[in-house]
Amino acid sequence: MTPEILAQIRKIVGMDYVFTEKEDLFCYTYDGSFVLDRPKLPGVVVMPGNTEETSRIMKLAHTYGIPVVPRGAGSNLSGGSLSEQACIVMQMTRMNRILNMDRRNMTAVVESGVITGTFQEEVAKMGLFYPPDPSSLAFSTMGGNVAECAGGPRGVKYGVTRDYVLGLEVVLADGSVIKTGSATMKCVAGYDLTKLFTGSEGTLGVVTQITVKLLPMPQARQTVLASFSNLDQTAETVVEILSRGIIPSALELMDQVYIQNIESFMPSGLPLDAEAVLLIEVDGPKSSLDEQISEIAKICRNQGAMHIRCASSQEEREKLWAARRGAYGAIARNYPTIISEDVTVPRDKIPEAVRRVRKIAETFQLTIAIIAHAGDGNFHASILTDEKNSTEMARIQQALPELFKAALELGGTITGEHGVGLTKAPYLPWETGAGGMHVMKAIKDALDPKNILNPGKMFGNRSWS
Repeated sequence: MTPEILAQIRKIVGMDYVFTEKEDLFCYTYDGSFVLDRPKLPGVVVMPGNTEETSRIMKLAHTYGIPVVPRGAGSNLSGGSLSEQACIVMQMTRMNRILNMDRRNMTAVVESGVITGTFQEEVAKMGLFYPPDPSSLAFSTMGGNVAECAGGPRGVKYGVTRDYVLGLEVVLADGSVIKTGSATMKCVAGYDLTKLFTGSEGTLGVVTQITVKLLPMPQARQTVLASFSNLDQTAETVVEILSRGIIPSALELMDQVYIQNIESFMPSGLPLDAEAVLLIEVDGPKSSLDEQISEIAKICRNQGAMHIRCASSQEEREKLWAARRGAYGAIARNYPTIISEDVTVPRDKIPEAVRRVRKIAETFQLTIAIIAHAGDGNFHASILTDEKNSTEMARIQQALPELFKAALELGGTITGEHGVGLTKAPYLPWETGAGGMHVMKAIKDALDPKNILNPGKMFGNRSWS
């Protein structure tokens, strides 16, 4: 990064929002993912304050052919926000304003750096509801959620981020600014560019503003914890609940490894004698919930549940959900390295997926814990290890392809919500085929012919012919 280019960047955003010290740059070689090869230091970290500044930085980068890595909170779990050598890291967290909340039309417009949980709290004050709830919602950004098409526990009933994004403001690789979609509930004007950019992992443009739809806040919620002595039983119960026509607002699975680590870290009343638990929540009109809970409890009992406990207060409900959201933190105390994959399978294949994961763990002599958004078939198979153990790391490199193969053989996907990034790029052609890869690369080349936007992410460095 030449002094002349740095001077131009400082002129655009101001001295206080440009970082070049090695200690600052080093932080951007990390995100929430595990990668074997530590990325190189970026050339500079820039925090634009508005769309115009973002556009001017992109024009500069395009002129000089400098790679740009857009970044939110850095909570990405697939290496999608890691720096490239001598790149510009575009840190979007300064753009954190909620620009509009329209109660009558149930829509909102936010900048990309708004924290998801903060936005949900503000929306709730108006009696409205923004459903997407990644476990990182307390610190992840709306822009990052759009880039990854983030999901969460409520995906089983309410869907994921793309189901709520109505429109976007996007800065393209050459610095031009486009707006996609509309603040209306219907819009079929041309190609659906909003969906194209949602989930594109910063490889096609830099999202600066997001228009989302909102829902009325559910009148009431009830939460149930069901514990089982057998993991297979637990998985079968998920299928049985859904096949009865009950759609919970969340249906989460945690295995014994997670239960024990959570309880030792933040006692939450999870049963230590259980091999697995289901955390189930229903929402809607208060009059309908008792019947749903009764039917769910009946199904769980018939499936062999050891204990069924209904949260009797908001405090107890929040404690159970804090346990679920704190699961990774709890387990990280005892395992220095967590490689969390998010394969997803059709819901009726959940029991078989559990068996496949256990078989892979046994074959490669690994500890693989399971925590899942089980209601939508999304499994976080968590490989618990220490990257300093080179022998075990070698076995993990053999096991990961088997995990992805298993998901695809069951009709699933290699990633349900974490994205492709760096870590899954080698396996993406297994799912899309060469034809799919060529179509996606053609789109990338059309929008970013110099390949400066998040290079190496999603596509890696290989051909697909």
